[in-house]
Amino acid sequence: MPPASAASTVTSFDIKSAQWPVVALVLRTPDLDRLQHDWIQRFGTKSDFFDQDPLLIDLTALPEDAVLDVPALLQLLRDHRLCPMAYKGGHVAQRNAANQAGLACADDALATERQAEPVAAAVPPVPLSAPTALVVDKPLRSGQQVYARGRDLIVTAMVNPGAEVVADGHIHVYAPLRGKAIAGARGDATARIFARELEAELVSIAGVYRTSEVPLPDNVRGKAAQIRLDSNEQGDRLLIEPLA
Repeated sequence: MPPASAASTVTSFDIKSAQWPVVALVLRTPDLDRLQHDWIQRFGTKSDFFDQDPLLIDLTALPEDAVLDVPALLQLLRDHRLCPMAYKGGHVAQRNAANQAGLACADDALATERQAEPVAAAVPPVPLSAPTALVVDKPLRSGQQVYARGRDLIVTAMVNPGAEVVADGHIHVYAPLRGKAIAGARGDATARIFARELEAELVSIAGVYRTSEVPLPDNVRGKAAQIRLDSNEQGDRLLIEPLA
């Protein structure tokens, strides 16, 4: 059989550059028990917050002498429906462990980090893809979670303590908000939270959060309020303002 010509060999495939949105986990501790605890505090025990999203593990913030159990870390992340694919940074032993686990080196990858929990996911903003909001018109009980992926969330009934509402865009609660509300879940810093009666256990926008351990001011507690993210040279903070 005659050898294939150059012209015939290049028609079966093409090599092109590609851009792919990737979630970046900025790891600050090798303590996987603490990571699991903080993860549940932020995202809850539900396994449907992520949907096999590709993940970059950023090791640059780990202490130099930190010993990281990479296989156990990968299993933990996969249990939360993430797909670890690459790593960046880290010291020799950490990088060797990541290489042996099959992760690609991506030291030139960029991740935008925000003030959040001690172990935080720095997520590049994802534009809203759906033109309509998800509407929930029934009360949410403790343990229930609603996630509006790629859109806003409108809730017309009470969000009870222990319930959680999550959206990639804005969250509107036209009833008492007494559970957790997480807006801009994938990094949209322009997202806001609106509530008719604000008594939330936790509010978060783009990873910056505030819990009920810090009492709400009298002018917004139990009243109509909005929450937005304010960013300046000092960092990021949540602004909670009354609604007229």
